[in-house]
Amino acid sequence: MADGPRGERNQKLPGGAGVGARRELNWIFVDLNSFFASCEQEDRPELRNRPVAVVPLEADTTCCIAASYEAKAFGVKTGTLVGEARRMCPGIVFVEARHELYVEYHHRIVKAVESCLPVTVVLSIDEMGCRLMGRERELLEALRLGERVKQAIREQAGGTLRCSVGLAQNRFLAKIASDMEKPDGLVALAPDILREALLGLELRDLPGVGVRTEKRLQAQGVSTMAELLARSREEMNELWGSMWGDRLWYWLRGEDFDLGENEHAQSIGHQHVLAPELRTIDKAWAVALKLLHKAAMRMRKEGLWTSRVGVSLSFVGKAPVRSASAFGPARAESWHREAAIAECQDSATLIEVLRRLWETRPRDKAQERPFFVSVTLGGLVSEAEHSLTLFEDGSRARRKLAEAMDAVNQKYGLSTLAPATMLAALKAAPTRIAFATIPEIF
Repeated sequence: MADGPRGERNQKLPGGAGVGARRELNWIFVDLNSFFASCEQEDRPELRNRPVAVVPLEADTTCCIAASYEAKAFGVKTGTLVGEARRMCPGIVFVEARHELYVEYHHRIVKAVESCLPVTVVLSIDEMGCRLMGRERELLEALRLGERVKQAIREQAGGTLRCSVGLAQNRFLAKIASDMEKPDGLVALAPDILREALLGLELRDLPGVGVRTEKRLQAQGVSTMAELLARSREEMNELWGSMWGDRLWYWLRGEDFDLGENEHAQSIGHQHVLAPELRTIDKAWAVALKLLHKAAMRMRKEGLWTSRVGVSLSFVGKAPVRSASAFGPARAESWHREAAIAECQDSATLIEVLRRLWETRPRDKAQERPFFVSVTLGGLVSEAEHSLTLFEDGSRARRKLAEAMDAVNQKYGLSTLAPATMLAALKAAPTRIAFATIPEIF
């Protein structure tokens, strides 16, 4: 690992290899630090060097959706209840989220990075990857380029904005490297130190490995990175139950490939923790419709078709959870249903399926106050894989209408045009940051 180009020429790295041996890198990964909170501090100088938390609205029962590093020093992080954050961090400033501001800074940052090298992929509003070419792949040059990217963001996007930059042979490892030193880090996972660096990580440090995946791995005898790295390709496939295990086996060994043109996500979903005023069945339904609307737009944009619709609800328990890992109130119970359907893309069909699923929800007293909603479109297939049906001519008109509506919504905002069945829902659940689109630029 390295934290900058200075002194690198004579440095010896773990494993005994000098700087010259097998040092070429392929990716730079840029991860903005505490992005929403940093945007607020950049836009409002009076917030700088103060603990700040960005919230959907200022109510003790809602959650922080971002925290500045000054607030993180007190233990406040994404998912911390506002009331808990007040107790943990006296003097914390709560700021209601301003989505348009974060999108504006996002575009400034992309432009700043592009002044140094082309952005290959934008992964989210605060993450992007750049593929290195030619001499850029040499370790020292890659480190210098990473430092230039950091400087360009400070000079062109905002003097208080900071990012962590990771360098590695593939994008997956570059993401891991960007997480290894925060805030404002610059870390290179060079090939000759890769294994030793990975052995120093926890399973949860791998992108995509959360609490549930970690428990599942542990149940199968994998509790450490050493145990994971010792598994064969076949065993990795068994661990994950999918081709993801195969990809991960290669990525952890430095192989550089992304998903091919014929490969795509198997599901698209969105979820939302409800603000207190939305914790009724009717308003949760309005939110579910919005989540479906957003997922359907993404699916159509990627040229995919769905054959499965799923919805989940979690209901408020008796008391808030004090655990730092809690997200939202205590759960009294969770509920999930899904339905298989003929492959489709149009929102009208998906809304009807979601409505039928919603009617099967539990009706007991304990399920009257939902606080979490999730909608998923699964069984996705590409246009080339899509199976034609006897009703294809009728669905084509609905698909063209949906595509036209998507074009308007992507230009003017998610709720500009929507099916008539969603009009009441749009009024019941005003759009907040979780629903607003982050413009795709690639």
